[in-house]
This record gives sequence, structure tokens and C-alpha cells, in this order.
Amino acid sequence: MVKLRLKRCGRKQRAVYRIVAIDVRARREGRDLQKVGFYDPINNQTHLNVPTILYFLDQGAQPTGTVHDISKKAGVFAELLLKQRTAHFLK
Repeated sequence: MVKLRLKRCGRKQRAVYRIVAIDVRARREGRDLQKVGFYDPINNQTHLNVPTILYFLDQGAQPTGTVHDISKKAGVFAELLLKQRTAHFLK
């Protein structure tokens, strides 16, 4: 199973996180499948690759709670819902 979760980077007391698609059995700093974003809680900055996140969500990846909240603030789930609705009407 694939999850979208945070991977810790940076130095002591100045942590930044990469948002990655990773197998659930891998460690926190383990080998990821693909990097899909970046999150800096100190400066409150977020950079997301939305098409890649939507691809992994379509494939059944589950976001962790924190990644879900970050994605929700960025509007990723609104785009996913819009994509699903348009696909439904095209059938």
C-alpha cells in the first residue's frame, strides 16, 4: 500500500519536510517512490505538485493526517472532486 506522508529533512531544531509517496513498510527516511511536495512549518511555506498528488490519490494512495490537512488547505481535494465529477458526466 502506498501512502502520502512526510519525510524529515533539515537540521536539528530547523526541520523541513518533503511530502513523498512511499510504501507503508518503509522507514520515515526510507526510499520513496516519488517526491510530490515540500513543507516548511517554520516559515509556513508549502509547495505541492498537484497533478502528481492527484495521480497517486487516483491509484489508491492514502494521505496521512498532516498531509491531508496540508493538501486540503491547498485545494487538492477540491480539484480531485471536480475531476471525478467531470469524469462521471463524460461516461
